[in-house]
Amino acid sequence: MAKTYIDTVKYLVYTNVEIDGLVEKPDVVGAIFGQTEGLLGDELDLRDLQKNGRIGRIEVDLSGKGGRTTGVIKIPSSLDMVETCIIAAALETVDRVGPCEAKLKITKIEDTRSVKRKRLVDRAKGLLKNLLDTEIPESREISQMVRDEVKTAEIKQYGPDRLPAGPLIDKSDEVIFVEGRADVINLLKNDITNVVAIGGAKVTRTIVNISKKKEVTLFLDGDRGGDIILNELAQGGVDIDFVARAPTGIEVEELTRKEMIKLLRNKVPYEQNADAKKERKSAETPPRRQESRKPTQSKSRSEAKAEKKEPEKAPEPPARISKEDLLKELDSLGNTLRARFYNSNLERVSEVPVRDVIKSLSETKDVHAIVFDGIITQRLADLASRQGVKILVGLKIGNVNKVPENIEIITKNK
Repeated sequence: MAKTYIDTVKYLVYTNVEIDGLVEKPDVVGAIFGQTEGLLGDELDLRDLQKNGRIGRIEVDLSGKGGRTTGVIKIPSSLDMVETCIIAAALETVDRVGPCEAKLKITKIEDTRSVKRKRLVDRAKGLLKNLLDTEIPESREISQMVRDEVKTAEIKQYGPDRLPAGPLIDKSDEVIFVEGRADVINLLKNDITNVVAIGGAKVTRTIVNISKKKEVTLFLDGDRGGDIILNELAQGGVDIDFVARAPTGIEVEELTRKEMIKLLRNKVPYEQNADAKKERKSAETPPRRQESRKPTQSKSRSEAKAEKKEPEKAPEPPARISKEDLLKELDSLGNTLRARFYNSNLERVSEVPVRDVIKSLSETKDVHAIVFDGIITQRLADLASRQGVKILVGLKIGNVNKVPENIEIITKNK
């Protein structure tokens, strides 16, 4: 039996065969051995090469049709390139198979190592890509962790109140006040080192002393807590020069470097800050003045007008705007994602995006009805009830477990 050492195969010789007659595979193999015997000398004799494992088993695939036989012959070789080409050329000298004329034509000599090289290169590419996608980012993360730890280690405790602060708090003529330690860490990570945490709304002597000596920028979160801290510091004797605020609902510790720099560049003087003006005005105005102003305004104008209008217009709203009219208003808002507020006279007060309904309702007074292109939620219903809203008109009711008694809800299907 011929030996076939697949592990040592270097080349595969592919040959097309055409025979004028119907023959079998053994006939083709016998013709190859018989007609090449002695052609190339003893060293390249096919039988000896096959016995020694230098040439593998000759594979023949034939098909017969119309009195002719065609097929493919494949011979594996572990010889070198030159010897393999000589063997291949010898195959083309075979011109008969049995009594039939034959023609053998070499189509290609395949270097099996090149196929392995291609697989090797493809695999190496995949391994490299995996390395770049997994290992390299991890190295970067480690480097970033080291940098962050170094920056965090720069935090020191400042003053008698031991407030978290950056290393340049003493040397810089400008200082940034933030709310807590996490905010200080975030600023230090982004190379902003003249920062100190005020530690909440409580005004400490350390903060007051710093504000007397340095230019102060108050950098606050974009929430209600920031408003409270601003008011407490103003009333506690802290000299604030500038105010910077994070976007609504965002905390300073969540900001990126680019966002922080932009917000600090766009800081506004304390006197021009709308929130500061509002807080300062409420702090400076005596309570008696506020109490005296409300009755005079409400009695002389608001209540007087209301008293005149209420008897006349109280029964009118159903006549002026019925349920059908409100639903028409809802239809006019279709696919706009907007909301409209109406006063007690059912006149439009404002129009806002649906996403701002909660915020706008909290800030708007004398809202009698709301028509909006959205879903009525429990939160909206409760807030509307507290704000004195009487009618809510929406596309449909969401997860509302309890409808307030003093409010009417209207939807398209109800």
